[in-house]
Amino acid sequence: MATTVIAATLATPAAAVAADASFERHMTFAIAPTDLRSAISQFSRATGVQVLVTPIEVQGRRTAGVGGTHSVRDALHMLLQGTGLTASVHGDVAVLTPAAGARKAQPRAVRTAATTVADPTPATAPGDDVPVPDIIVSGYRESLQRAQDLKRRAVGTEDDILATDIASFPDLNLAESLQRVPGVTITRDSGEGRQIALRGLGADFTRTQLNGMEVLGNAASGMDNRGAVSRSRSFDYSLFASELFNRVAVQKSFSADQDEGGIAGTVQLSSARPFDYAGTKFVISAKGQTNDNTSGVTPRVVGLASGHWGDFGALVSVAYSEIKSNEYGYRNWGWGLTKYNAANIGPTVDAATRAKLLAGVYQPTAQSPSSWYTDRKRLGVTTSLQYHPGTRFKLDIDGLYGRLQDHRDDYALATAGTNALTGTSIAGAQVIQSAVIDDSNTLRAANFTGIDLRSEHHIVENQTDFYQGVANASWDVTDRLSVHALGGYEESDFGQPVFDKVFMELKNTPFSYDDQPTVPVNTYGKDITDPNNWALQRLDTQENKITNQYANAKLDGAYKLTDTLTFKAGAEFKHFINSGYTWVNKVFHNVPADVAIPNDLKQGVGVDTLTQYIVGNVDGVYSYIGDPRVLTVANLQAGSDYRVDEKTWAGFAQLDLDTRLAGMRLRANAGVRYYSTDLLSSGHLSQVINGVTAFVPVDVGTNSHGVLPAANLALDVADDIVVRLSASRNVNRPGLGDLAAAGSITTRPNGGTLSLGNPYLKPYKATSVEGGVEWYMGHSGFASVGFFYKHMDSFIVASTQQIPYGQTGLPLSLLVQGEDANTIFDVSQPINGPGASIKGVEVAAQHDFTFLPGVLKHLGMVANGTWFDGHQTVFYSGVPRDLPLYNLSKWAANATLYYENALWGVRVSDAYRSQYLTAASNALANAGDGIKGTNNVDFQAHVNVRPGVRLIVEGINLTNEPIQQFASVDYDRPEVYTTSGRTFTFGITAEF
Repeated sequence: MATTVIAATLATPAAAVAADASFERHMTFAIAPTDLRSAISQFSRATGVQVLVTPIEVQGRRTAGVGGTHSVRDALHMLLQGTGLTASVHGDVAVLTPAAGARKAQPRAVRTAATTVADPTPATAPGDDVPVPDIIVSGYRESLQRAQDLKRRAVGTEDDILATDIASFPDLNLAESLQRVPGVTITRDSGEGRQIALRGLGADFTRTQLNGMEVLGNAASGMDNRGAVSRSRSFDYSLFASELFNRVAVQKSFSADQDEGGIAGTVQLSSARPFDYAGTKFVISAKGQTNDNTSGVTPRVVGLASGHWGDFGALVSVAYSEIKSNEYGYRNWGWGLTKYNAANIGPTVDAATRAKLLAGVYQPTAQSPSSWYTDRKRLGVTTSLQYHPGTRFKLDIDGLYGRLQDHRDDYALATAGTNALTGTSIAGAQVIQSAVIDDSNTLRAANFTGIDLRSEHHIVENQTDFYQGVANASWDVTDRLSVHALGGYEESDFGQPVFDKVFMELKNTPFSYDDQPTVPVNTYGKDITDPNNWALQRLDTQENKITNQYANAKLDGAYKLTDTLTFKAGAEFKHFINSGYTWVNKVFHNVPADVAIPNDLKQGVGVDTLTQYIVGNVDGVYSYIGDPRVLTVANLQAGSDYRVDEKTWAGFAQLDLDTRLAGMRLRANAGVRYYSTDLLSSGHLSQVINGVTAFVPVDVGTNSHGVLPAANLALDVADDIVVRLSASRNVNRPGLGDLAAAGSITTRPNGGTLSLGNPYLKPYKATSVEGGVEWYMGHSGFASVGFFYKHMDSFIVASTQQIPYGQTGLPLSLLVQGEDANTIFDVSQPINGPGASIKGVEVAAQHDFTFLPGVLKHLGMVANGTWFDGHQTVFYSGVPRDLPLYNLSKWAANATLYYENALWGVRVSDAYRSQYLTAASNALANAGDGIKGTNNVDFQAHVNVRPGVRLIVEGINLTNEPIQQFASVDYDRPEVYTTSGRTFTFGITAEF
């Protein structure tokens, strides 16, 4: 078979009789003595030459290497000296075959790291036992080829992303790379990808593991419309630099030997290890980064040093970057039903419109041009020690430290002063003079007099420190018995010691807005840039702290019952603790009137904005007024100091099968997993005591347990076609905020919101079935189609209602000026709702266009598309409403067109996702908050200036795609329209 394929390759029009000129180029080589496959891979990366060879011919062979300056042709022949192989050149392809009289190589055990990506050749050839040819390519094509090999050999459905080397991950951010995987979509914040949704289920449903251990980390959003400080199970991919990793595996199928959790799937992150590389390795990368919404150039620097000496290897890598972004545009704080008193409706308003205003209309609570400037510093350090004596025992110890620091400078102008447009009623000096109300009872445009404006200047400093240490040991006790053990600990500490706001007020101005254009338009009747029109209204200070602690221990073994059947069993213990608090101090300075401050304590907006206006200088105003900026436990916000303590014991048993069925190779696994989770939620809950609703301290303990069966099979129905089927039962634990014995409150003039936790929630439980067909076109590409269906017989949903604050049980001391026990609040709480289901179809293809003539043969394409459909039932004051699942885009598609030859390469990527919901919103007539569809275009280009040295240019978000959030899936009420600018990097990467 191999001879036939090689002959067919040589017969293609792409092959030339004369050697390609690329083989006559002279280059400097530094390939050390090593195994032949690694050496050929290094040779191919350095020269861009494709090398065609049967895998069995390179197994067990070594090379003395090649050094110095030679032609590409001569270097290849030198590399092969003493190996028993010879090269024949056809066009720009070199074909390796045994030299006349040479002895055929015998396979031998090759020591590799547990998660190595340096040698992706399957242990047995895919399809059947007949060897297939192996093309060694370089750069982006090499990473695609290796990912294809890993996908093919998996039993369940899996997709992989590989870096061909450290500092060469395909994108600047792990989330940006993951969006290229079929079924993965991402959310963006502050100009970069933040969290992922997998197969239409949000970040809380995807388990992320780092070097085999689950990873949890918290960060803060640049905008509180997107959740502000994240306190959940979902992993924030902005926490780590992408350069720290050389493989990301997205496992969509569940098997019994995997950790339970992650109904959507598991994302496995792997950092670099010394045995991933042949010999000593040094890499340095230095880039500059800029964004067209900011000024200046910031650094992005990576370094790696790796080596191994006999049985011992050590590696350290460091990545540091600074990113400046400014996301700015228009923001409404939210929509709600607002009633106007008769005195607040002008005489020019017609009778029909007056009646609607008296009964209540839906309007935005604050029409706000806003800017969110972020100066972000990211540091990551990985270490790896490996001890591999012989081939039977392996010990890998990995450490990772990550630090994410944000300095934010935010600005906003809103109709939120004393006489505001916020809240459920308009009853002050405000007068509406004209109104445009559509058939959905939405106030789309209006003209007012007597409005008090409020500006905000907000300084935030926060930092997340992440630590992880994990050890993996494996021991082949006998030829049939092997044992694996994992032990690890990690901690994520989020601190936000600075959160200071200055609110200024401009009194009694005409104001109008129009939400009908794509970007809403405001008009102001007074000069909002005149500092004499502004005085101090209020100062807010806040401090936040969140700590995640996670300990993990696993022990499992595998016993080979026969040559085709293996029995696996194991046990695991996990202990997770989440704790934190919020301290708040809000001081009003507007009674009996706003406090006058000197004009030199006032300033304009210091970053790009839709319109200029006056804000207070934060440091100057706090110093002038004397309010405290350092808080204590006396400033604790009620309900924020909750703690979740979770302990899980689990065990599994599984059978793995690798055999032949009717001449076809069959790989399968089937097993069961048992788990038992004890949860203790500590905090405060609203309870009725002696007929009075009060907020009291509680400790709520619960237990959940169950048996999770799973089965997966992959059948090679032909040499190039794999059919997969999977069925499983899995569980997903509720979000941390949902389990909290606590509540979080947001206050505003004349109203607010209260989000309560529920420690009595049951886990999500899902039954999943999926299948797919994959066609592998040698090493030139693949095509696949897959489907899945998940039914969740328990699903946590939101229950919302609008009630007077006095009925919540919270103390009146939490209210701000102008609020009392009768003020209407939007109150939401998660409950155990009815089940939900989701189904979908995924199609994907990748192909190198080697069949094209001339230079076009260096083109290639990767593309995929998905269709998902899933629904949930949400309750509004007890009334059910069917809504799409949160984070589910019904349609998504990705495409990358690439060109790569020996000297340079370029690729352009497009990522589209359709509209999706993010929350339930506050009322049935306003159901469903969400984000409109996005289409992001990125690119990367490089030039190889010499072997191992390349110049790189990258661009993210080339079209400056806006983020558009809305309230009401039925009536499309605009909430946010912002852009974050285009990001470009340029620099150099060198390896030696």
